[in-house]
Amino acid sequence: MPVDLPVRILRPSDQLDYDDSRSVVLPSAMTPIQDWNFITTEPRPLMSLAFRMGDSIAARFGVKAIGGLSGERRIQARAGETLDFFLVEHSAPDMLVLTVRDRRLDVVICLATSGRRLTITSSVVVHNAFGWVYMVLVAPIHRLILAADLRRLTNSLGQEAVRPGT
Repeated sequence: MPVDLPVRILRPSDQLDYDDSRSVVLPSAMTPIQDWNFITTEPRPLMSLAFRMGDSIAARFGVKAIGGLSGERRIQARAGETLDFFLVEHSAPDMLVLTVRDRRLDVVICLATSGRRLTITSSVVVHNAFGWVYMVLVAPIHRLILAADLRRLTNSLGQEAVRPGT
């Protein structure tokens, strides 16, 4: 039976507007920054297009463009630094917590590892109508992209993705 990893989220689950958590069991242990590098090093064209479209829409509402993922590899990440458009709020050998906070919503992405298990948890709190519209569009795409990223990670490393509790 899989072990539930401790993860960081914005608020208790029943107070979140979006909450998604997925796990994979890898053939060998990796650190959260290694997992981040693997997932983001080669941004897929569809993801890049989604970022450009989101930025274009957001700009009309005065929200700063995020620009997408640079693909830059990092050896480490320290609290207070940025990874692309994310602020690193916490970095430890077994957990990387990334945030984006703006006037439409707050987002926390937590990559947590224990041995060979990687869990990525996304939590969002929406602040206004634009945030709600944004999340209606982004939530299903986010789930698909994360599932595809984890499949790509596990396929590249020779394992199969699993969801918590399976």
